[in-house]
Amino acid sequence: MTDERVSPGKLVVVSGPSGAGKTTVMREVFRRCRRPLVASISATTREPRPGEIDGHDYYFLSPAEFQQKRAAGEFLECCEVFGRGHWYGTLRSEVTPSLEAGKWVVLEIDVEGTLAVLEQYPTALTVFVRPHSLDVLRQRLVDRGTETPAQIERRLEVARRELAYADRYQHQVTNDSLDQAVAELCAILEAAG
Repeated sequence: MTDERVSPGKLVVVSGPSGAGKTTVMREVFRRCRRPLVASISATTREPRPGEIDGHDYYFLSPAEFQQKRAAGEFLECCEVFGRGHWYGTLRSEVTPSLEAGKWVVLEIDVEGTLAVLEQYPTALTVFVRPHSLDVLRQRLVDRGTETPAQIERRLEVARRELAYADRYQHQVTNDSLDQAVAELCAILEAAG
Protein backbone atom coordinates (compact mmCIF):
# COMPACT_ATOMS: atom_id res chain seq x y z
CA MET A 1 0.00 0.00 0.00
CA THR A 2 1.44 3.37 -1.01
CA ASP A 3 1.22 6.54 0.97
CA GLU A 4 -0.39 9.10 -1.32
CA ARG A 5 -0.26 12.23 0.77
CA VAL A 6 -0.86 15.40 -1.14
CA SER A 7 1.78 18.05 -0.65
CA PRO A 8 0.25 21.29 0.54
CA GLY A 9 -0.57 23.96 -1.99
CA LYS A 10 0.73 27.48 -2.14
CA LEU A 11 -1.00 30.75 -1.34
CA VAL A 12 -0.58 33.38 -4.06
CA VAL A 13 -1.57 36.98 -3.32
CA VAL A 14 -2.08 39.38 -6.22
CA SER A 15 -2.71 43.08 -5.60
CA GLY A 16 -2.73 46.27 -7.57
CA PRO A 17 -4.71 49.45 -7.95
CA SER A 18 -8.24 49.33 -9.28
CA GLY A 19 -7.95 49.67 -13.06
CA ALA A 20 -4.41 48.23 -13.28
CA GLY A 21 -5.82 45.25 -15.16
CA LYS A 22 -5.11 42.58 -12.58
CA THR A 23 -8.43 40.78 -13.13
CA THR A 24 -7.82 40.57 -16.89
CA VAL A 25 -4.22 39.46 -16.35
CA MET A 26 -5.27 36.82 -13.85
CA ARG A 27 -8.03 35.49 -16.12
CA GLU A 28 -5.33 34.74 -18.72
CA VAL A 29 -2.90 33.38 -16.12
CA PHE A 30 -5.57 30.86 -15.07
CA ARG A 31 -5.91 29.80 -18.71
CA ARG A 32 -2.21 29.57 -19.54
CA CYS A 33 -0.30 28.62 -16.40
CA ARG A 34 0.39 24.95 -15.64
CA ARG A 35 0.11 25.29 -11.87
CA PRO A 36 -3.04 23.90 -10.17
CA LEU A 37 -4.49 27.38 -9.65
CA VAL A 38 -7.84 28.05 -8.02
CA ALA A 39 -9.34 31.47 -7.44
CA SER A 40 -10.54 32.37 -4.00
CA ILE A 41 -13.94 34.02 -4.25
CA SER A 42 -14.19 37.05 -1.98
CA ALA A 43 -17.22 38.02 0.06
CA THR A 44 -18.66 41.53 -0.09
CA THR A 45 -21.53 43.60 1.24
CA ARG A 46 -21.89 45.66 -1.93
CA GLU A 47 -24.71 45.03 -4.37
CA PRO A 48 -23.94 42.86 -7.41
CA ARG A 49 -23.09 44.72 -10.60
CA PRO A 50 -24.98 43.72 -13.77
CA GLY A 51 -23.92 40.23 -14.81
CA GLU A 52 -22.26 39.30 -11.51
CA ILE A 53 -23.30 35.97 -10.01
CA ASP A 54 -23.36 35.10 -6.31
CA GLY A 55 -20.84 32.35 -5.55
CA HIS A 56 -19.02 32.90 -8.85
CA ASP A 57 -17.90 36.53 -8.86
CA TYR A 58 -18.35 37.17 -5.13
CA TYR A 59 -20.33 35.90 -2.20
CA PHE A 60 -22.81 38.74 -1.78
CA LEU A 61 -23.63 39.00 1.92
CA SER A 62 -25.84 41.37 3.83
CA PRO A 63 -23.97 43.65 6.23
CA ALA A 64 -25.37 41.60 9.14
CA GLU A 65 -24.21 38.28 7.60
CA PHE A 66 -20.77 39.70 6.93
CA GLN A 67 -20.36 41.04 10.48
CA GLN A 68 -21.60 37.73 11.92
CA LYS A 69 -18.91 35.83 9.95
CA ARG A 70 -16.33 38.45 10.93
CA ALA A 71 -17.19 38.12 14.63
CA ALA A 72 -16.93 34.31 14.31
CA GLY A 73 -13.38 34.59 12.90
CA GLU A 74 -14.37 33.15 9.50
CA PHE A 75 -12.31 35.68 7.52
CA LEU A 76 -8.62 35.35 6.74
CA GLU A 77 -8.71 39.09 6.03
CA CYS A 78 -11.42 41.69 5.63
CA CYS A 79 -11.77 45.45 5.49
CA GLU A 80 -14.06 48.28 4.59
CA VAL A 81 -13.14 49.56 1.14
CA PHE A 82 -13.25 53.17 -0.06
CA GLY A 83 -14.86 54.31 3.19
CA ARG A 84 -18.32 53.80 1.74
CA GLY A 85 -19.56 51.07 4.03
CA HIS A 86 -18.80 48.21 1.63
CA TRP A 87 -16.91 45.36 3.23
CA TYR A 88 -14.78 42.80 1.38
CA GLY A 89 -13.06 39.75 2.76
CA THR A 90 -11.53 36.33 2.15
CA LEU A 91 -13.30 33.46 3.86
CA ARG A 92 -11.02 30.85 5.43
CA SER A 93 -13.33 28.21 3.94
CA GLU A 94 -12.24 29.43 0.47
CA VAL A 95 -8.55 28.93 1.24
CA THR A 96 -7.78 26.13 3.70
CA PRO A 97 -9.46 23.15 1.95
CA SER A 98 -7.84 23.99 -1.41
CA LEU A 99 -4.38 24.41 0.14
CA GLU A 100 -4.79 21.07 1.91
CA ALA A 101 -5.72 19.50 -1.45
CA GLY A 102 -2.47 20.73 -3.01
CA LYS A 103 -3.99 23.60 -4.98
CA TRP A 104 -2.41 27.01 -5.48
CA VAL A 105 -4.98 29.42 -4.09
CA VAL A 106 -4.96 32.87 -5.67
CA LEU A 107 -6.23 35.80 -3.64
CA GLU A 108 -6.86 38.98 -5.59
CA ILE A 109 -6.94 41.45 -2.71
CA ASP A 110 -5.85 44.95 -1.73
CA VAL A 111 -2.66 45.95 0.08
CA GLU A 112 -4.29 46.07 3.50
CA GLY A 113 -5.62 42.54 3.02
CA THR A 114 -2.21 41.34 1.86
CA LEU A 115 -0.56 42.60 5.04
CA ALA A 116 -3.15 40.74 7.14
CA VAL A 117 -2.69 37.53 5.12
CA LEU A 118 1.11 37.69 5.44
CA GLU A 119 0.77 37.71 9.24
CA GLN A 120 -0.84 34.27 8.97
CA TYR A 121 0.90 32.98 5.81
CA PRO A 122 4.36 34.58 5.78
CA THR A 123 5.50 32.26 2.96
CA ALA A 124 2.73 33.35 0.60
CA LEU A 125 3.91 34.35 -2.87
CA THR A 126 3.07 38.03 -3.42
CA VAL A 127 2.75 39.86 -6.75
CA PHE A 128 1.85 43.51 -7.31
CA VAL A 129 0.32 44.34 -10.71
CA ARG A 130 0.93 47.97 -11.52
CA PRO A 131 -0.04 50.31 -14.33
CA HIS A 132 2.63 52.06 -16.40
CA SER A 133 1.67 55.36 -14.76
CA LEU A 134 -1.14 57.09 -12.87
CA ASP A 135 -2.16 58.81 -16.12
CA VAL A 136 -2.64 55.43 -17.78
CA LEU A 137 -4.58 54.26 -14.72
CA ARG A 138 -6.84 57.32 -14.84
CA GLN A 139 -7.61 56.68 -18.51
CA ARG A 140 -8.42 53.01 -17.86
CA LEU A 141 -10.82 54.00 -15.07
CA VAL A 142 -12.47 56.60 -17.33
CA ASP A 143 -12.72 54.08 -20.19
CA ARG A 144 -14.46 51.54 -17.95
CA GLY A 145 -17.35 53.99 -17.66
CA THR A 146 -18.53 52.51 -14.36
CA GLU A 147 -17.77 55.40 -12.02
CA THR A 148 -18.30 59.12 -11.61
CA PRO A 149 -15.36 61.55 -11.82
CA ALA A 150 -15.42 61.85 -8.00
CA GLN A 151 -15.27 58.05 -7.63
CA ILE A 152 -12.37 57.92 -10.10
CA GLU A 153 -10.47 60.54 -8.09
CA ARG A 154 -11.09 58.54 -4.92
CA ARG A 155 -9.75 55.38 -6.62
CA LEU A 156 -6.67 57.28 -7.83
CA GLU A 157 -5.97 58.47 -4.28
CA VAL A 158 -6.22 54.86 -3.06
CA ALA A 159 -3.95 53.81 -5.95
CA ARG A 160 -1.29 56.30 -4.85
CA ARG A 161 -1.35 54.83 -1.35
CA GLU A 162 -1.23 51.25 -2.69
CA LEU A 163 1.67 52.00 -5.03
CA ALA A 164 3.65 53.14 -1.99
CA TYR A 165 3.50 49.52 -0.73
CA ALA A 166 4.53 47.86 -4.00
CA ASP A 167 8.08 47.26 -2.78
CA ARG A 168 6.76 45.05 0.02
CA TYR A 169 5.72 42.48 -2.58
CA GLN A 170 8.15 39.79 -3.72
CA HIS A 171 7.38 40.55 -7.37
CA GLN A 172 6.03 43.46 -9.41
CA VAL A 173 4.54 43.15 -12.88
CA THR A 174 3.84 46.24 -14.98
CA ASN A 175 0.76 45.73 -17.12
CA ASP A 176 1.76 47.59 -20.29
CA SER A 177 1.04 44.60 -22.52
CA LEU A 178 -1.41 41.87 -21.51
CA ASP A 179 0.65 39.09 -23.11
CA GLN A 180 3.86 40.27 -21.50
CA ALA A 181 2.26 40.67 -18.05
CA VAL A 182 0.70 37.20 -18.27
CA ALA A 183 3.99 35.65 -19.40
CA GLU A 184 5.84 37.35 -16.51
CA LEU A 185 3.30 36.19 -13.96
CA CYS A 186 3.30 32.61 -15.29
CA ALA A 187 7.12 32.60 -15.13
CA ILE A 188 6.98 33.81 -11.51
CA LEU A 189 4.56 31.00 -10.64
CA GLU A 190 6.61 28.36 -12.43
CA ALA A 191 9.80 29.49 -10.67
CA ALA A 192 8.09 29.39 -7.28
CA GLY A 193 7.92 25.59 -7.57
